[in-house]
Amino acid sequence: MSTDSDFYSFTVKDADLNDVSMADYKGKVVMIVNVASRCGFTKQYDEIQEVYNKYKDQGFEVLAFPCNQFGSQEPGTNEEICTFARTKFKVTFKIFDKINVNGSETIPLYNFLKKEGAGFLVDAVKWNFTKFLVSKSGKVLKRYAPNTSPKDMEDDIQKLLKE
Repeated sequence: MSTDSDFYSFTVKDADLNDVSMADYKGKVVMIVNVASRCGFTKQYDEIQEVYNKYKDQGFEVLAFPCNQFGSQEPGTNEEICTFARTKFKVTFKIFDKINVNGSETIPLYNFLKKEGAGFLVDAVKWNFTKFLVSKSGKVLKRYAPNTSPKDMEDDIQKLLKE
């Protein structure tokens, strides 16, 4: 498979700027979400953590990518973002380097997600807390709107975990 069509070929930076290969998540169901600390949807951190706690021992992972492109709602440094999420919401899932999800500086992983999980705006992420669900085989199952509760994704998560 070519690099632009294989989820596992991408490498991204975590919040400490270490390289993380998506190949590390082979065989797992993955939720990828762009997050922000000052958004009306920020309270979803609680629900995402709840869903993560419920399924992490079954092979479910959450990858959170802070993004400041929507209303400048994520102005902090990686360290500030992680401290906020871990202190206020007790987040234990992985938080990555702050990124752009739209425009010319979009990281390649997000270009792939947007192409494979086309949504309402097709090639753009609409707002913070847009969620993508990736199967154990690296296929983008679906894109979920920012206002979709992570709990409303549980049926899809359960189906993918059984595959």
